[in-house]
Parts: sequence; structure tokens; C-alpha cells
Amino acid sequence: MPKMHVERKVTINSPVDKVYSVVSDFNHWTAWSPWLIMEPEATVNVADDAKYYDWEGKRVGFGNMKILKEDTNRRVDYDLNFLKPWKSNAKVSFILDSKGDKTDVIWTMDSSLPFFMFFMKKMMEGFVGMDYERGLNMLKEYVEDGEIKSQLEFVGTNSFDGFKYVGVKTETTIDELGTQMPSDFGKIEEFMKSNESIATGAAFSQYHKWDMVKKKVIYTSGVGVKEIPNDLPSDFVSGELPKTDIYTLRHVGSYDHLGNAWSTLYSMERNKELKCKKGIHPFEIYVNNPQEVAPKELITDINFALR
Repeated sequence: MPKMHVERKVTINSPVDKVYSVVSDFNHWTAWSPWLIMEPEATVNVADDAKYYDWEGKRVGFGNMKILKEDTNRRVDYDLNFLKPWKSNAKVSFILDSKGDKTDVIWTMDSSLPFFMFFMKKMMEGFVGMDYERGLNMLKEYVEDGEIKSQLEFVGTNSFDGFKYVGVKTETTIDELGTQMPSDFGKIEEFMKSNESIATGAAFSQYHKWDMVKKKVIYTSGVGVKEIPNDLPSDFVSGELPKTDIYTLRHVGSYDHLGNAWSTLYSMERNKELKCKKGIHPFEIYVNNPQEVAPKELITDINFALR
């Protein structure tokens, strides 16, 4: 069976004993788990000693985890068992390194894929790696601030009227997305200063392709317009988001946590909860302005076109 290894790291601005108290107690895991956030209605049972828990849901499957070994303020080792949608076992660890009032945290997983999924090894490592990154971001926020500034609202099916747009199409790495996209919107904002009369105010990003192995993404960021101007800069694109039925999942919180909503929708699509329309790539619409509200108050609607 093909072996799989995932490892991610984050620095948390809290002393090691506080971090350790969270990762060694499963009562805390439900608050920052990158999987449980996708399915609030999943059933979760935590043992009285907080060293074992199990879960069951449509999206998160059925499984359990228990603590095997603890080295106080240094390391916790876990045994992870998935029973559905297929059986598998993984060895998971949190490795902590105290840096005074900060803590370096490494989260690892070693597992095996079913033999029939050998060709998906690199892709699965990419998917789980992104889950780990989402989880570490939430763990960091939970330990530092005592709360997760990421909420999902399952708006459901509705009708999207569509609109014309101008914008910028970009190919970049997933790691650089957080800096590249603001740069793209900076270009768009500068252009729209002299074209305010045609703006509808709808800012969006549409994602055309994710490459989890090479960690690359192709997307278009743009703004809705009443008509396409004739004087578009050479590095701009124009087009139309067509009228269609959509499923909307609203994310309330920092853009750093938008992956929670995207992962949820892709999970819903894989589970056939959504029947998505081919030819219209998923897109997110920014409901409010990041220059006017705090990060935890940002509202983003992620939309999948339905057939």
C-alpha cells in the first residue's frame, strides 16, 4: 500500500504549556478541527478523560482518535482510525518546541492509502496538507484569542442573475495567493477610479483550476460593470458571469479562513449533495469592503453553479 506523509508547521504566540493543554485535550479539538467545521451537525463523542473521541457524519465520515503517548509540553502521539468511507489507520503527532512566549508547532501524519488509490498519493498529500494548514491557522487563533474568527452559513440554493465584468486573470502558487490577489484588486481599483460610472459594486474572484500537486491556482478577480469599456489595459480581461442557479455558502470572518468554505463545498460536491454545472467555475463574491470592517466581520459568498 502506498505510504503517505504530511507535515505542516506554525508558530503560535503563546507559551508551550498553553498550546500543549489544547492539543492534548480532545474537548478543544471540536473548536478548531478543519474537518468538523465542514459539518456542524456531525455527531461527536469525547471520552470523560478527553483522551479519546469519535465522530460520524456525511462529509467527515466515521472514525476515531485516541492519544497513545504524551511527553508533557513536548509531544503528543495519536492513533487515528477511519472506518468510513474506507478503512485506514494513521499515526499522528504534535511536536512542540518552546521559544519563550512563543511555540513552534509541527503537525505530522503517516498513513497508507488503499491499494486502488496509489495514483492519488501526491494529490491526497496535497489535500490533507491544505487541511492541516487550515487546522493550524485555526489552532493558532484559538490558542491566541480564545475563538475562531471563521463561521459558515449554509445559505442554500438560489438564483444568480449574472453580470458583466472587467478584471485580471492570474496564475500563481497557492502560497502566494494571499499577496497576489490584493495586488490584482489594486490594479482593478486604480482602473475603476476613472470608470466609476459603469461599476456595479460587485467584486468577485472566480477559480478556474487548482493543482494540488504543484500547488498552483488559476483565477480571475474582477468587478461587475454595466458595460465593457473600450479602453481596457492590455493586461485586463472582460467577460460575463452568466445567470444560473447556484448553491451559496457564506463565510463570515477573515479571508485567511476562506479555505474552510471552499473545502466544505468541494466535500459536498464529492458526496453528491450538490449537482454542479460544468462550464461555470466556482466563484466568491465579496459582500462588504475589507477597508470598512474588521477581518472577523468580512462576509464572502462562495457559489457553485447547479445544473
